[in-house]
Parts: sequence; structure tokens; C-alpha cells
Amino acid sequence: MNAAGRRNLEGALWMIASGIVFSAQNAIVKQLGTRLDSFEIAFFRCVFGLAVVLPFVLRGGTGLFLTGRPGLHVVRALVGVSGMFCGMYAVTRLPLADATAISFAKPLFAVLLAATFLGESVGWRRWSATAAGFVGVVVIVRPGTEMFDFAHVAALLGAFLIADVIVLVKKLQGSERNATIMAYFGIVTSIASAIPAYFVWLTPTWGELALMACIGASASTGQWMALKAYRAAEASAVVPFDYTRLVFAILYGWLFFAEIPDRWTLAGSAILIGATLYIAYREIRLGKLPGPGGG
Repeated sequence: MNAAGRRNLEGALWMIASGIVFSAQNAIVKQLGTRLDSFEIAFFRCVFGLAVVLPFVLRGGTGLFLTGRPGLHVVRALVGVSGMFCGMYAVTRLPLADATAISFAKPLFAVLLAATFLGESVGWRRWSATAAGFVGVVVIVRPGTEMFDFAHVAALLGAFLIADVIVLVKKLQGSERNATIMAYFGIVTSIASAIPAYFVWLTPTWGELALMACIGASASTGQWMALKAYRAAEASAVVPFDYTRLVFAILYGWLFFAEIPDRWTLAGSAILIGATLYIAYREIRLGKLPGPGGG
């Protein structure tokens, strides 16, 4: 194996590892959701996430909060925490495979939002792939059938809101430091998530607190692993391995919750993943996804 092959293999392994971690995070959320409300779980996710960035906040001092776009920071945080609420609600109510598959719709919404709000040019190939991806979503959620419920709507809304966050972060990164973006996000989401959590509060056990700390740690760890993947290898080599999250979601769902995805979920997932992979490859060719050494 040559040097490029070794780098691509390393990147693939990092991306698979991130898929294991993110899928485990969702499994923990689902387990906690058997007693605790998703609003409360999201609150502790925000608090533990803030604890991770707190050292950067303390080191940066008050200068970290100097920005000419405070409103955009707040909007980004509120949209992000709303997406978190929706995603966690979906995970606690849907089979892990369904919730994970629907989350892959983020690139589809990102195409629509980038064309609308960032003025990006989108050719017929990506529009066609986006349309095909939404067909896959429809196959998974099956609107109008007894299988369809509000949790599917929440999952789709969560994917849409996270796609909005991607657009907002792109706008912020033009003028703001990453530490400033992280600091505002951690503080605003912790405060905002405390309000709905108050109305559904159940005092967590020590074991539940430990699991929620694991959620915060796994979120940071999974993001770090994904970043390592993109820095180690070409984006075209690692993007497909992000979809191993569905494999691990199926595995965790079967092992811990006796969930077996039906043929509609598998068929819709295949369509959705194929479409989003094509969109990813188009963006790689256009230079919109990072290659080796990218962030």
C-alpha cells in the first residue's frame, strides 16, 4: 500500500470510529428517554458541552465575546438547540435506524438553503440528486400510513434545522473565531435549554447523570474523530464511511432495543444515501468539502 492508500485507510478508520461513537450516543439518548424527557436530556447535553469549551472561554477572557454579530451568534445557537431538541425527541420515539437514516437528509436541505441564502449555484445534477434523496425520505417515513407519526416530523425538522446551522456557521466563519462561535453556542444553548427542561424536570439518578456526561463526551469525541478523518485522507475517500452510522444504528437497535428495520426503511435509506453521496462527490469536485489537511 502506498502513502496515499495508507492515509485513506487511516481516514476511513477514523470515520468508522466516529460512526461507532455517534451511534452509541444515540443509543444512550434512547435509553435515557425511557424515563427522562428529551428536553431534559438536551439540557444536560448542552451543559456538559459547555464544560468542554469552558477552558477556552476562561483562557480567552472577555475578549472572546467581542463580536460585531452578536445577533447572528444567538440565532445560530437557538436554531442549533432547536435542532437538538427535535433530533433527541426523534431518537427517543423512533427506531434508531429510522432516526439515523432521516438525519442523513441534512445535505439535501443544505443544498436548498445554500442556493437560497448563500447564492450558491446549483446545477441540474445536484437538484436531481436532491429530489431523489427526498423520495428516499418519503419511502422511510411513509406519510399517510399508520407508521407515520409526529416523531418523523421532528426528525425531518431536526435535519432541516441542523442544515440551517451549517449555513449560519458558514456566515459566521467569515469574520468570527471558532472559539467565539463555540463560546456563544455553549452559553446560549445552556440557558435556552434550561427553560423547557424546567417544566419536564425529573431529578436524574447518579447513573443517568453519568450517561448524560457520556453523551457530552461522545459528541466532542465523535466530532474530533471526524475531523481527524478529513485531515488524514481525501474527502472522497472518507465521506462514504460516514454512512456506517446506519449500520451501527441497526446493530445497537437490535442488541439493546430489539429493533429490526423493515424493508421500507432499508430501501429508503439506500435511495437517500445514494443521493447524498452523489451530492457530496459533486461538492468535492467543486472544492466545497475539505481534502487532506482540511478543517
